[in-house]
Amino acid sequence: MQFEGIYTPLVTPYHADFSLNEEALAQTVEHLIAAGVHGIVVAGSTGEYYAQTPEERIEMMSRCAGLIGGRVPMVVGTGAIRTEDSVMYAKAAKSAGADALLVATPPYAYPTGREIALHALAIDRAANLPVMLYNYPGRMSVNMDEDCLDRLGRSPNFCGIKESSGDINRLHMLAREYPHIGLCCGMDDQALEFFAWGARSWVCAGSNFAPEAHIALYQACAVEGDFTKGRAIMSAMLPLMRVLEQGGKFVQCIKYGLTLRGIDAGPPRMPLQPLNKDDKRELAEVIRTMNTAVSSITGAPL
Repeated sequence: MQFEGIYTPLVTPYHADFSLNEEALAQTVEHLIAAGVHGIVVAGSTGEYYAQTPEERIEMMSRCAGLIGGRVPMVVGTGAIRTEDSVMYAKAAKSAGADALLVATPPYAYPTGREIALHALAIDRAANLPVMLYNYPGRMSVNMDEDCLDRLGRSPNFCGIKESSGDINRLHMLAREYPHIGLCCGMDDQALEFFAWGARSWVCAGSNFAPEAHIALYQACAVEGDFTKGRAIMSAMLPLMRVLEQGGKFVQCIKYGLTLRGIDAGPPRMPLQPLNKDDKRELAEVIRTMNTAVSSITGAPL
C-alpha cells in the first residue's frame, strides 16, 4: 500500500454529557469525503482514543467503517502502553475492515529501538495489514531509531512512517536511507519541507475543519510540483499552525474549528477542557484570514 494524499485523523464528536454524537460523526465523515480527503484515520490522538474505553474504541472502528463504506482508505490507530492491548486493537481493526494500521511507540514505557520493533512486529504478525509507523518523541520520549527501522524492514507491511519529531535531520535521514518506507508528514509546520523531500502523504488534524487548504498545499507540491505556489499556500497556513500548537489546546481547537463549519464536535473529554471565548475568537479569525488568502492563491472558494 502506498499512502498518498491527505489523511484526516478523525475527531470524535461528543454531546455535552460526553456520549458519542452519532449524527455529528456521520456528518464529519461525509464532509471530509466530499471535500476530497484521501483517507481517514480512526483512533488517533485527535480522536481522543486515550480517553475512551476499549469497548468504545472497538465500536468506533466498526461504526466508522460503515460510515466510510470503502470510499477512502480507513487507517486505525493501535496506540496503547501494553503490546497485548495494541495487538487486540489491531485484530479488532482488521475485523472491522481497516485498510491499514497506525502503529506508534508505546507511551511512558520508554522502550529501546529493538523493543519498539518487537512491539510493532507483534502487531504485524497478529493483523498482517499495511502499517504506517508513527514517530512522535514529543509524546513518547523516544525515537524510532535506525535499529528499529532496520528490524522493521524485514516485513513489507511497514510501508509508511508519520514523522512527527520536528527534527529536520531525521527527515533527511528517512528520505535518504529508508526510501522503501513512504514518508508521511506528521509535523504540520514542516509540510513544505516534507513534500520537497518526497513525502506523498500528510496526516493533518487541521483537515477536519480545513480540508480544502490542506489539499491545496498537497496538490501544489506533491502533484503539480509547484513549490512557488506551495510556499504561498504554506505561508498563509502558518498562522493557523502556530495557534494549534500553542498552549496545549490542540484537540480543542480542532473540534471548535469543525464546529465553525456547522458540525457540532462538542467538548473534549477530561482531563481536557473546552476553549474559552478569547481562544475561540482568535481561532475563528485565523481560519477566516487563512481561507481568504488560500482562496486568492488557488482561485477556488473556501
